[in-house]
Amino acid sequence: MNKPSNFIAEIDISLAPKLKSDLESQGFTLTQPQYTLFQAKKEGISCTLYESGKLMVQGKEKDDFISYYLEPEILGTLSYTYPETEVDTSPHIGVDEAGKGDFFGPLCIAALYADKSMILELIKMGIRDSKQMNDNVILKQAEKIRALCPYSLVILYPKKYNELYNQFKNLNSLLAWGHATAIEEVSQKTGCNKVMIDQFASEHVVERALSRKGLSLDLTQRHRGEEDIVVAGASILARAAFVQGIDKLSAAFNLTLPKGASSLVIKAGRRFVEMHGEASLKEVAKLHFKTTQTILPFLRI
Repeated sequence: MNKPSNFIAEIDISLAPKLKSDLESQGFTLTQPQYTLFQAKKEGISCTLYESGKLMVQGKEKDDFISYYLEPEILGTLSYTYPETEVDTSPHIGVDEAGKGDFFGPLCIAALYADKSMILELIKMGIRDSKQMNDNVILKQAEKIRALCPYSLVILYPKKYNELYNQFKNLNSLLAWGHATAIEEVSQKTGCNKVMIDQFASEHVVERALSRKGLSLDLTQRHRGEEDIVVAGASILARAAFVQGIDKLSAAFNLTLPKGASSLVIKAGRRFVEMHGEASLKEVAKLHFKTTQTILPFLRI
C-alpha cells in the first residue's frame, strides 16, 4: 500500500502540550516557525503543528511514528494504518499465541471473532499487533476486546504444557492442537468458518489438527498475520493472558519470573531451584527449552 509523502490531520489544540512534551521525550528538536505552535524534527521525520490545529508529518520514518504513536496517543483513530478500504471487514476469526518463546509462564492461544461492526470498533480502539504495545496497554485493550467480541483462550500453564509436550514430542504439533481447540470453541459459538492464522509452521500442520476435530473451515495462514486487525486483537488477548499467567506464577512462588529466555531467566531459574527444588521447575517453566540444561546441567528430561 502506497502512502502519501505528507500526512496531514486536524487535532484538538488542547492536546498540543502533550504532543510537544512527548516529542521532546522522543528526542525531537523543537523550534517555532511563523504561524506554528511548534515544529519538531529528528532524523527521518518532521512534525509541524500549525496555529489552526493542522498537523503535518513528513519524512521517510513517518509511517511507524504515525502508526505506533500519533494515531493511538493523539488522533485516537487508525485511519492511516488501516484505511477502511484496505481492511478485511468480512466476519472472521483471528488466531495468535503468546509465551511460545518464553521459558517461564504459560503458552496462551487466543481465537477472536469479529464482524464488520466489531472490526470498525477495533480500529477506533487502536488495536494493533501486541508486540508493538507495552504490557499495561495490552491489559487495558484486552479488557475492551473481551467486552466487545466472542473469543476463546487456551492457557497451558507449564505443568500441563510439559505433559502435552511429552505427548506431542513437537512444539508445532502442540501449537496446532491449541489453535484447533481455540478455533473450534469460537466457531461453535459464532457459526463462523472463516479463519485467519498467523502462520507458525507448514500449512498442513494446522489443517491436520483441524481435520482431527472434524472442522471444515475457510482457513488462511500467512506470515505477519497480525497485519489483519482481528488477528492483532487475538494477539492482544493471548499476550494479556500470558502476562497475567506469569505474574500469577511469580506470586505463587514468591519470585519474579522474567519473560523471554535471557541470562536473567537463567539466574531466576537457578534461584527458583534453590528456593523450591528441581522437581518444582516443571510448575513454572517449559522444560524442553535448552535453558533447562543451563539451569540444571545434569537433569534428564
